[in-house]
Amino acid sequence: MNDKNATPISQLGEFGLIRHLTQDIKLTNSTSYRGVGDDCAVIEPQSGYRQLVTTDILMEGIHFDLSYTPLKHLGYKAAVVNISDVCAMMGLPQQLLVSLAVDKRFSVEDVDQIYSGIRLACDRYGVDLVGGDTSSSLTGLVISPTCIGQAQADKIVYRSGARDTDLICVSGNLGAAYMGLQLLEREKHVYDQQVHKGVSSVTAQPDFSGHEYILERQLKPEARLDIVHRLKKADIQPTSMMDISDGLSSELLHICKQSQTGCLIYEDRIPIDLQTAAMAEQFNISPTTCALNGGEDYELLFTVSLADYDKVKQLEDIRIIGRIQKAQYGCELETSSGQDYPLEAQGWQAMSETPDKSS
Repeated sequence: MNDKNATPISQLGEFGLIRHLTQDIKLTNSTSYRGVGDDCAVIEPQSGYRQLVTTDILMEGIHFDLSYTPLKHLGYKAAVVNISDVCAMMGLPQQLLVSLAVDKRFSVEDVDQIYSGIRLACDRYGVDLVGGDTSSSLTGLVISPTCIGQAQADKIVYRSGARDTDLICVSGNLGAAYMGLQLLEREKHVYDQQVHKGVSSVTAQPDFSGHEYILERQLKPEARLDIVHRLKKADIQPTSMMDISDGLSSELLHICKQSQTGCLIYEDRIPIDLQTAAMAEQFNISPTTCALNGGEDYELLFTVSLADYDKVKQLEDIRIIGRIQKAQYGCELETSSGQDYPLEAQGWQAMSETPDKSS
């Protein structure tokens, strides 16, 4: 962002920048009738299917910190977190629109980096980039993606379908993204202190070797479209589903509230990566706390009928962590020592008084 040879955005103007960013985009999905070039993209859904539409907003200083977030990674993550919402309803993502607001710090080359990450995510998940908008900003970088997906009308999964005795399942492992964030924040603090004391910025560079996995989970998460395909192939229809953006406990409580049920999960069944556990120990944090409240894992949390136990048990990278129970029994965590504690939503709260997700 400090390259003296960088091209000022003002040199291209708004429409010139849009042409520059989208001139070689090719549409691949049959539902994408027309993309960039008119006032609206034109989408032609298949008969018997319903469209799923979701949008996000990522604001500098709230959702990301550019001191340690590469612009290409940021573009990729912005697209993926939106795509993940479509996956969380057993839908297939099809189209993406992205709006950007940038201030005078950013050059054309900087915006190219953001878009290269967005387009990499679109290629990875088979999504067409069909439009968006650009604007100047007085408050830093803002990225707002909107993903459009589709699903068969009778196969869409909502948060409200969980029932007593259903199994609670999660994909992947939890807490890694949170520990990646803690590591980045710690090293940023150390770096700032060293530079303040006069140490060369080159000498002060942190060493992240051995922590690549948790850093990637924070900076370059993945949507679990593979799990959607896996469930469909196994003929498993989840009864409820969410992606884990705000923490396992928060998302599970959302499902229970909308399904009017309770739940019981077991601490020793929550999947936690060894690198996550090791970093949590360094920070003197319980790995379980990271998994329950950390957020930004973008794994899938879902429930299935008890009758599907044998089928779901065979699926790779899916773990059964508990069960749905009647509402009067509450929402509880059974610890490894056999004690029961009520689940509390302590994860990310977007509208809190100090909603700084980057710290």
